[in-house]
Order: sequence, then C-alpha cells, then structure tokens
Amino acid sequence: MTKQNPYQAARLILWIAVVALAAGLLGYRIVSVTRPAPAASAADVGGPFTLTAHTGARVTEADFRGRPMLVFFGFTYCPDVCPLTLQKLSIALDALDADGDAFQPIMISVDPERDTPEALAAYVDSNGFPDQLIGLTGSLDEIRAAAKAYRVHFEKSEDPDSTASYTVDHTSIIYLMDDEGRFVKPFTHAQTPAQIAEGLRTYLNERGRGAG
Repeated sequence: MTKQNPYQAARLILWIAVVALAAGLLGYRIVSVTRPAPAASAADVGGPFTLTAHTGARVTEADFRGRPMLVFFGFTYCPDVCPLTLQKLSIALDALDADGDAFQPIMISVDPERDTPEALAAYVDSNGFPDQLIGLTGSLDEIRAAAKAYRVHFEKSEDPDSTASYTVDHTSIIYLMDDEGRFVKPFTHAQTPAQIAEGLRTYLNERGRGAG
C-alpha cells in the first residue's frame, strides 16, 4: 500500500472544505434570490376593489363573499401567457369534477383602454376558458387600486411590431382567495394543470376539516 503524504492529505481536506463552503454559499444565494420578499405576507395580498364586470354590472369584492376566488390579472390582447394560464386553470377545475364549481375564477384586466365590458364578454366565452370566468375592468385608477391590493405590477409597453401597437407587461399569478377574501396561495403560469388541481383539492380538503 502506498503511504499518503501528510501534506497532500491536508491539502485534500482543505480543498474539500473550500468546495463544500462554496456549494453552501451558492445554495444560499439561490434560495435567497428565489425566496419571496419578506415584506409580502398573506395579509398584504387582496383587498377591496370596485370594478365593472363583463356584464356591465358594477361589482366589489364583497359580491364574491362565500365563494373562494381565483383572481388573475391579464388582458384580452395578451398573445400567450394569459390564454395559456386560463386554459390551464380550466383543465385544473375540470379535473376536480363537481368540486371545481366551488371556485369563482376572475380575470381583472390590466388594459382598460381596450378591454371594455363588451370586449371582455367575448373573451371570457372563449373555448377552453373556465365556464364561470368573470371579466372585470374599470378606469385606470380603479385597475391600479386593485393591482396594488394584490401586489400586481403592470406597465404599458410600446410594441411597433404588433398590430395592437402596444402590449402590457404584468404579473402572471393566479391568486387563490378564500370565501372571506383572504389570501391562501398563489399559482404561477409555469405550473401544470395537475399541480394547480392538486393545490385546489388540498385547499378544499383543509377547508372541509376546518368546517368540521
């Protein structure tokens, strides 16, 4: 057996320690970057709003009490993320069978300039979207107030290559709110319909145990 040089062994141990430390720091960096901002808590998400439904009726958050909401901010001219997210939500709700009827899906427009109640009425009836989807719009100030309550960022961005002349960059999260309008959890557009369905099923099970 070859005898190991003590200096080489010590250097090997030191090298392993450095690698382990670097890996630990890298892991901490990844976690710290992806972790939600500490200022954001359940109490910070959601709140009062007054908007106009795609039916033309004026509504507030109080009109949805007694039924958990699935709130999404988007716009009808959105070419990809919005329709894809709504289609995923529809598949997830269908996977719950009758339990899917417990939820009220809502899309709040971040493009009130183009998203009139009439435009939203045609949009929410699109094939592949949730059957009970409600579209909400309003003045720019009303939309801003709702977005602020839900910690949603949106910004108009000129797009000369688009026939619509501009697009709207926005937060693409579905917010699950309980039947009292309190924040429960978010779903991102990157999640699969199965993952969304599982999250909704877990919520219903936990709500059922709480009621018991």
